[in-house]
Amino acid sequence: MQKINKLQKDLKIKFKNESLLIKALTHKSFNQKSNNEKLEFLGDRVIGLVLSKKLFDLYPNESEGVLDKRFARLVNRKTCCDIAWSIGVQNYIIIANYKKRITRKDEKILSDCCEALIGSIYIDRGYDFTKSFILKVWKKNIDKSDITILDPKTKLQEYSLKLYKKLPLYRLIGSSGPKHNPTYKICVSITKSRKFIGVGSSKQEAELNGAAKLLRGINIS
Repeated sequence: MQKINKLQKDLKIKFKNESLLIKALTHKSFNQKSNNEKLEFLGDRVIGLVLSKKLFDLYPNESEGVLDKRFARLVNRKTCCDIAWSIGVQNYIIIANYKKRITRKDEKILSDCCEALIGSIYIDRGYDFTKSFILKVWKKNIDKSDITILDPKTKLQEYSLKLYKKLPLYRLIGSSGPKHNPTYKICVSITKSRKFIGVGSSKQEAELNGAAKLLRGINIS
């Protein structure tokens, strides 16, 4: 309870129902029936609504495609992981292995917990409060959203289509680790290139890392 009070103080939020906050911090490895998965589902949608409306207002002249790219950068796993880490959530996550120390490598656990936290705030304090909280903790990321940077997969796709009129090939070649924290290996290639292997805690992350490796391999920055 003392730790929960400290987190509320750090977040500058006093929950009306503290059990919601505890559930948001509870990983399914600790409790299969009462964990943060449903709150994560809800939080993901609330984050999406708030940030998509913010981008809609910030960039009234942008096309849907460009807005979608900006949005993807704001809500992807890495960004949610970074947000969770920046507000100190890693110190309060409840997992089965109580001796385990959550690190930045636990990207999925941190990202899921970030979304679950937003879901719990939404249920406890309502939309307007949650919107203000999201815009505050995402502020630096929103400020950087005016810089259009292509992610490696998009860059590789554009390069491959331009030169060869073909899409890059992504093939899952292996997965390992426990269900709650898996590691995937993806083989990436384009016409006239050798194959590169990307590794990540999700298939998407592995594909991004593989695409980035291939781009470096053909000297495309």
